[in-house]
Amino acid sequence: MSHTGILTRVEIESMGPPVLEELREADVPASFLCDLALKHVAQMPEPTTRGISEELKLPRALVEEMLVHLTREKMIEVKGQIAVGATRYAMLDRGWDRCARVRDLCGYVGPAPVSLRDYAHMMRLQAVPARAASVETVRAAFRDLVLPESLIQTMGCVINSRRSLFITGPAGTGKTAVAERINAGLPGYIWIPYAIEIDGQIIRVFDNHNHRPAPEDETPADYDRRWVLVERPLVIVGGELTLDDADLQWSEAARFYEAPFQVKSNGGTLVVDDFGRQRVEPHDLLNRWIVPLEKRVDYLTLHTGKKIEVPFEQLVVFSTNLDEKDLVDEAFLRRMGYRARVEPPTPGAYVEIFKRAAYTRGLSVEQHCLDHLLNNYMLEHRQMKACEPRDLLDRMTDICLFEARPPEVSVSLIDAAWRNYFGTSHGFAAQEQGGRKDTGDLADANPLQI
Repeated sequence: MSHTGILTRVEIESMGPPVLEELREADVPASFLCDLALKHVAQMPEPTTRGISEELKLPRALVEEMLVHLTREKMIEVKGQIAVGATRYAMLDRGWDRCARVRDLCGYVGPAPVSLRDYAHMMRLQAVPARAASVETVRAAFRDLVLPESLIQTMGCVINSRRSLFITGPAGTGKTAVAERINAGLPGYIWIPYAIEIDGQIIRVFDNHNHRPAPEDETPADYDRRWVLVERPLVIVGGELTLDDADLQWSEAARFYEAPFQVKSNGGTLVVDDFGRQRVEPHDLLNRWIVPLEKRVDYLTLHTGKKIEVPFEQLVVFSTNLDEKDLVDEAFLRRMGYRARVEPPTPGAYVEIFKRAAYTRGLSVEQHCLDHLLNNYMLEHRQMKACEPRDLLDRMTDICLFEARPPEVSVSLIDAAWRNYFGTSHGFAAQEQGGRKDTGDLADANPLQI
């Protein structure tokens, strides 16, 4: 393990991973790093010490050391010096041959990787935030939702304990919205590597879709740039999930692995949305994760057959509108840290949700409009759902846009949006009863083809 392994959580959070001073501190074989530098030289139009250092995310002095070694091995040659410390290089025939061989084994060309040991240590070190979530921070995370106080308390316990959560309830009650905002209650940033090296193979971890780099003013000036400071990741998987997605994704063309979604979510939150509707049986998925949820380690398999142990250090949320008794058994539920059921809103909560949704759209709502809306629910004996204020307001906005008038909330718009949202029959009876004249000629000229 490199010197990263002796640091404390406070030191990592304040200073970041320390800059490498020697190649051996990388805890990655020097031969692998030299081969990686050679691949960079091969693909760059103007390979220089500075440019290769920026691509590898390694100190220039260490890159110069590797390039000198490659020069002595007749893999590359010095073509000149653009500026002080910016030597220009070119490939030699022996270097091209070596590059072709190493690309057959691993095609990765990117920032220098870290070792699996360093990655595991850093993930476990950063898994628990230095500051516990408070009532204020949890309220802030859910500030745009109208939730019962008891649910706010449960979410605070989930965030601080980082135990898994099984959240159920009818469709449209806001389960997904609650699950997505849990991650906002996890304070601070974490360091993740661009890639991990194992036996000459690469697992790419960082990607722009799942990881958002921290602002520059939050990043230390000097640190090991093989690591990147990111917001605690939020990864959401839904109905497209299969068991294969939970394994390493090997690319035959690129010749390296992409980390599965549970690895990308380490240090943050993993939401399994619409659980029970995946392209895999719920019991198979739960059996796959029953050990990781309990032991906080996962086991992945390389295409060579070798199994590796990786941290399973994320807050896992299962969200479903199906009956939990049809999905899981008691043995699994015992391993879930918390269970919560989100119920439909009361009329008072519904009105508050509607007002907030209207406010975010810059709309004002009169009390008689709210009374009319609640009366519609009562007349149709329809159960209120937390998603419906947003959806109805969206449809009112659509109508105003189509009719080229400013967005507003009115009784007539509420009724039109209601019909469009919950469905209504569209026919010609009402139009004909309106006293339309000369319909006979029109009907003759444009007969309906049924």
